[in-house]
Amino acid sequence: MASIAHLIMEMPSALSETSRDKNQFSMPGTRRSIQSETLFSEGDEVYIQHRGEQYLLRRTRNGKLILTK
Repeated sequence: MASIAHLIMEMPSALSETSRDKNQFSMPGTRRSIQSETLFSEGDEVYIQHRGEQYLLRRTRNGKLILTK
């Protein structure tokens, strides 16, 4: 599942429909939106690498999100 984050970064379609500029995903200072369905398309857990640390983003049965280190 660690590859999901890599795929999302390459997918312009992961942006919200309100995004008019496909390059907006990589522009600093802009707001980005990724649908949770995109993140969790392969299951209920996504591993995120941030500053050399690994985090786990989990979707619960109730639809809540939990981020743990």
